[in-house]
Amino acid sequence: MPPEASVGAAQGPHPRHGLAPLLASAVRLSIVAALAAVDRAEFAYVRDLVEITDSALSKQVSRLEQADWVAVEKGQVGRRPRTWLRLTENGADAYRRHLAALTAIAGPLQRR
Repeated sequence: MPPEASVGAAQGPHPRHGLAPLLASAVRLSIVAALAAVDRAEFAYVRDLVEITDSALSKQVSRLEQADWVAVEKGQVGRRPRTWLRLTENGADAYRRHLAALTAIAGPLQRR
């Protein structure tokens, strides 16, 4: 046991309490991570990147949209309908908190 660790030492709440339950799904986490890297992304791009079907992406986006984490914008390019997805500020904040909690749980990487 490391010298700084002691049994029963209170250090505040465990970092797992900072995890976002909505991001417990690897698919939803992948969608949010993809959107965090861009201003907005076309539905088909996210579908292909995350490697899921249209219907699976639609279902997961609906859950994220209900939480106000993802915004859906519909439009057209030429005569073709398009759907774009964008991470909202609430979504970006939740994603940052989730990543911070994961980092706190995992701790720094150590090479042996």
